[in-house]
Amino acid sequence: MTDLQIHESYQRLLKNEDLSTPLAAILALTEMMKQSNAGTMFELLNELKGAAEALSKHSPNPIGLNAGCELFIEFITLFPHDAASFSELKTELIRQGQQYAEEALAYRTKIAELAFDFIKDDSVILTHSYSRVVLQTLLMAHKRKRISVFVTEARPRGMGIKTAEMLTTAGIPCTVVLDSAVAYAIEKVDFVLMGSEAVVESGGLVNAVGSNQIAIIAKAANKPFYALAESYKFHRMFPLSQYDLPSHNPGVLSFPQALSARTRPASSGLPSESSSSFSSNSSPIKISQEDIARNNPDVDYTRPDLISLVFSDVGSLTPEGVSQYLVGMFAG
Repeated sequence: MTDLQIHESYQRLLKNEDLSTPLAAILALTEMMKQSNAGTMFELLNELKGAAEALSKHSPNPIGLNAGCELFIEFITLFPHDAASFSELKTELIRQGQQYAEEALAYRTKIAELAFDFIKDDSVILTHSYSRVVLQTLLMAHKRKRISVFVTEARPRGMGIKTAEMLTTAGIPCTVVLDSAVAYAIEKVDFVLMGSEAVVESGGLVNAVGSNQIAIIAKAANKPFYALAESYKFHRMFPLSQYDLPSHNPGVLSFPQALSARTRPASSGLPSESSSSFSSNSSPIKISQEDIARNNPDVDYTRPDLISLVFSDVGSLTPEGVSQYLVGMFAG
């Protein structure tokens, strides 16, 4: 399977609304294995690592899919090799990968049930952007408790509006909050419920941009900040700052090259150094929402000291507990 084919397979799988990026990556790797001509485990692992690199290269934000690829390749590496032939072993590995992805779809229900006990009657909850596991948790809570939800709009993609529409349709009192109004709304909030793209080795969170500033505001206001994350989103990565994320590139928050007044031709219509303002016939430069989105990050990193608990299918963990789990998981 070529790099383009593995990418197309991954994109096709992502059209399934139930599949998150790590699970889509795992299933894309199992499809690659079906077409693989590898005759040894060494060859198969090399092909899997190459496919994982191809997926990462074609994605502007590879963090979630990297977590899925890492998990699956580690599973392949540690799988007991007691099959009669390599062909039988490969068939069993494909089956195991597909079975894991199917079973992992139930993780959100486990997390929702775990988080449910922390939601008191008449709670006012703040959430950000769109998260399947957060949505499932809120819908479950609504069936047995009275809750109200503030949802940030989550620019530039505005995914919080999708969340608000789904909650409102379900009958949950819901208000969309401007990203810039979180500090204004936080006093009305009992706690923050946040989804995740990945939980990293430090116990910190990678999620839709804006999550970090919400965590900072919640900490300042002494409000609990709970992260919800399926264990397949636990990722052996240790960012120390926003700029250590693999999604960061030099174009993020870069300054455009301005045309210097010294180099402007006299006929350009732009002001000279002696001009104090544009002339009446000068056209102002337009900045589109697309320009803004292109120059800004998709995700950010939230430090572990800002997170109260991480609710996962493996239990409710402190950020330190996530670190310990990851060490145990990849130690075999």
